[in-house]
Amino acid sequence: MDLPDRNLQALLTVAEMAAADRTAIAAGVPASVLMEQAGRAVADAAGRRLRPGDAVLVLCGPGDNGGDGFVAARVLRERGFAVTLAGTARGPATSSVAAEMTVRWLGPAELLEAVDLSRYALVVDALFGAGLSRSLTGQIAAAVCRVNESDVPVLAVDVPSGVSGDSGRVDGVALRAAETVTFFRLKPGHLLQPGRTLCGTVTLAQIGIAPEVAFAEAKPRTFRNGPALWRATWPHHSAETHKFQRGAVLVAAGGLESVGAPRLSARSALRIGAGLATIACRPEALATHAARGPDALMQRPVADARALDTLLGEKRLGAVLAGPALGLDAQARAMLASVLRSRVPAVLDADALTLLAARPRALRRSVAARGAPCVLTPHEGEFKRLFGERPEIADASSKLERARLAAAVSGAVIVLKGSDTVIAAPEGEAVINTTGSPALATAGSGDVLAGLIAGLLAQGMPAFEAACAAVWLHGKAGEHLGFGLIADDLPEAIPRLLSEMEDAAQSIGPPSCEGGPI
Repeated sequence: MDLPDRNLQALLTVAEMAAADRTAIAAGVPASVLMEQAGRAVADAAGRRLRPGDAVLVLCGPGDNGGDGFVAARVLRERGFAVTLAGTARGPATSSVAAEMTVRWLGPAELLEAVDLSRYALVVDALFGAGLSRSLTGQIAAAVCRVNESDVPVLAVDVPSGVSGDSGRVDGVALRAAETVTFFRLKPGHLLQPGRTLCGTVTLAQIGIAPEVAFAEAKPRTFRNGPALWRATWPHHSAETHKFQRGAVLVAAGGLESVGAPRLSARSALRIGAGLATIACRPEALATHAARGPDALMQRPVADARALDTLLGEKRLGAVLAGPALGLDAQARAMLASVLRSRVPAVLDADALTLLAARPRALRRSVAARGAPCVLTPHEGEFKRLFGERPEIADASSKLERARLAAAVSGAVIVLKGSDTVIAAPEGEAVINTTGSPALATAGSGDVLAGLIAGLLAQGMPAFEAACAAVWLHGKAGEHLGFGLIADDLPEAIPRLLSEMEDAAQSIGPPSCEGGPI
């Protein structure tokens, strides 16, 4: 994996960003220069939203976030805008560099509670940054509510006040921004909900921190999903490749109750590049599967777990998917046990997760002992049933940490689905996905995703990278198709996306190190 590209997509926690600041300062970049550059980046973003002579209200808190706001206010005033600075009190700044920027402000200042918001074309929020560890209360909370209720757009510095930079969570109230300017690298809270929504458009600015210096010791463990993270492991096939070398996928299905879900999964595995997809179904469902097409899908009857054991023992099998319409009866439990006993890379979804949730400790033992990669794809409800009895997971500070801890205790790659899907590996690496559309909230969408993961696993892609790539492409397909899509449309959109990826000279994902909106 290309390290520079990887680090471009790194997401830094508040502590990691503070360490990057300290490393840059130790390397010779004065803290005042970093703050000056940050404030100017905010002023630049504000200027793009303003007309000449517009009035701007800059809200400044006592910390370094407020120092950035003082710089932005000064620069905007120098550029001819009518700038008023406001805060909740006139107490001293909490850092020497913020205090330095405070004394350089010579314009008007008001107390926040006395401000008439109707006078302003823009509010710059520099009250509190990403490291705020308490809820907003009293006059500050009241002021935040006033701003949110007004029609004045907000430009936030680092994160909107009240949003956690590490988790995206809000404890109480938070400002709702039209745009957020952050520095050097994004934080998890910019991408996790509700922070992602509250941030609006996120603009990444470079302020003089050299990546080779910042990452010399700190090795990021969290990234924004994109091709740069997994393109090096993407499967490539020679002209002599035959279908089994392209990967064979087995979908363990149930009976006649629902034949659509496993078919969506198998079709998706083929569309992502697998050479063969076979539905292993109960004998009574065989004719129904065979009659529905497409002809490229294979069917094999499995009367019991022993028959499935035989299929799973085939050496050319590259991956097995269990869950979509597997069923919840005794035979389904026996088939799932067969999958867990096998040494075939596995994806477990839907009914398989429901069955596992009945015995979550057995799940962890089975996955850890099976000696082959395993990917679990729960939504929030399934995740709670699987891991809710573990307080350290249930009470974790963020969706990111819950997924990471679940991966560690289960030994499986976890795909914790949602509008801010998190993919976590047992070794601790994690990714937050940003592709997707509300149009994907449709029946069968998850079956397609599970099939995409299985198809990439069968082609030899490592489990974590396969899950990341499948989630990203699934989201892109949803964006491409838009509202009105049904799950059947998603596999058919994949070939075009793969062609575009093949033609692209550069990855599609986060902004370059030069900065810009995402």
